[in-house]
Amino acid sequence: MISRTFNALQASGQILQASACSTFLRPFVSCTSGLSCSAQQHERIHNTLEEVRVAMMESVAGTGKELVPSLPESHTKEICGFYNGLDFPGRCEFLSVLAKDFNVDHEVILKASENLHMAHEKGEGALLQAESRLRQVLQPQYGKLFAQIGRIQSGMKFLVDMRKDMLDILSSQSQHDNPHLKAMNSTLREMLSHWFSAGLMNLLRITWYSSCDILQKISEYEAVHPVRNWADLKRRVGPYRRCFVYTHNSMPREPVMVLHTALTEEISNSIQSIVRSRSVDESEVVNSMDGPVEDPEKTSTAIFYSISSSQKGLQGVDLGNYLIKQVVKELIKEFPKMHQFSSLSPIPGFREWLLGEIHKELKDDHSKSKLFTNTELKSVTEIYQRSDRQPLDVLRKLLLTNDWMQSTNMVSLLEGPLMRLCARYLYLEKRRGYALNPVANFHLRNGAVMWRINWQGDISPRGVTSSCGIMVNYRYFLENTDFNSRRYVEDHHIEASPQVLDLITQFKMSTASPPTSNL
Repeated sequence: MISRTFNALQASGQILQASACSTFLRPFVSCTSGLSCSAQQHERIHNTLEEVRVAMMESVAGTGKELVPSLPESHTKEICGFYNGLDFPGRCEFLSVLAKDFNVDHEVILKASENLHMAHEKGEGALLQAESRLRQVLQPQYGKLFAQIGRIQSGMKFLVDMRKDMLDILSSQSQHDNPHLKAMNSTLREMLSHWFSAGLMNLLRITWYSSCDILQKISEYEAVHPVRNWADLKRRVGPYRRCFVYTHNSMPREPVMVLHTALTEEISNSIQSIVRSRSVDESEVVNSMDGPVEDPEKTSTAIFYSISSSQKGLQGVDLGNYLIKQVVKELIKEFPKMHQFSSLSPIPGFREWLLGEIHKELKDDHSKSKLFTNTELKSVTEIYQRSDRQPLDVLRKLLLTNDWMQSTNMVSLLEGPLMRLCARYLYLEKRRGYALNPVANFHLRNGAVMWRINWQGDISPRGVTSSCGIMVNYRYFLENTDFNSRRYVEDHHIEASPQVLDLITQFKMSTASPPTSNL
């Protein structure tokens, strides 16, 4: 056991006793959340990690060679079991200590850098050896521990879940408050990117006859359009629908990424037609073994209406792009006449962004709104008869509460301004040169065209709250995806359809100052 090694070395004086370390039993407040470890748990965490350090040092001690530290498999499993037994404050401290104490040794790196400089004068052989040494000391100790954990059974799932914990911790505090944890998160993300590369993933089609546990997870992991019940799930994996998942050999019964696709005759402009309940008895849908026979003539188009990563710990690992491309190949094999491929995507963050822009205008007390025309604001006042408040403030409250959806007149009035503002948000609002909206950025990086913005594409409460009910199609022209992707990544160019560009023109015209008269 690791503990026996630790106790022996501690007794011999090679490791400081707990009482000799001034900070060893200091209560640790984690994550700025107010959660703290008990003194007993704090001590157990430090003891366990010190045991790991000693065992890794022992594995290379006395060899005279630069070897990768290793632990016996049984010890590695003990570490995973110990971590899984911790509560959230305990995990927070475990990861913070691991990130700091198992990082690189900066003094060793500086020395290796100096040796590299001197080796430059000793010939190519010495230079290559010095470079190899520098690469080795640049690898943090926790990276070597992660590599060992990844080799044991269920170790990969453990690392994915551990990274989820890291992301939860980092999201609860400023990343600058814990630079060591931020660096460790980046290291693990890079390692997972290699282990979960597209070439190592398995593509699996899910049907109603797939195993029950997989179907259950598909239902639970759906993040875009929640599955309401078993009948709803059966429709999503039944006729004129395809559900594909990526799995990994180390996590065979865990869907890593899920893609839902509708087979249609034309590019859909509304999610209601795809996932909303049909006028049939729910029990009949569940109990029926056979659905309608698919007509190949009615499957010329594939609509990707939901793509979800089921593992938060794999955030930042690019798999969605490859999943879509692989599914396209599968669909063309099954339906040779299929020639249209498009997403039907939500626009998360649009309403929040719009409310922020309205708040800025109200705060700055602009005499002229750059979002809505005077005619539109006047119409808002006339419909709601609120002359005691600014029209823009009335509109802000209506958008905030979604009450505007209860008025047919207001829905009609806001179609024009919300559509052009949505076009501005998707096409013009940028972050580091790329589309601010994460879904837009994903599809544009994949080489899709911003093809059509759809009014009332999702009128569910979730859709209205997220994007005022608007959805967007990103269309994939297979012959142009590589070219479009390269232009977006290198030149920040967004390929858009005439409809989108026309909405951008309308936005610019609505905010332009009227020409002044010379008379």
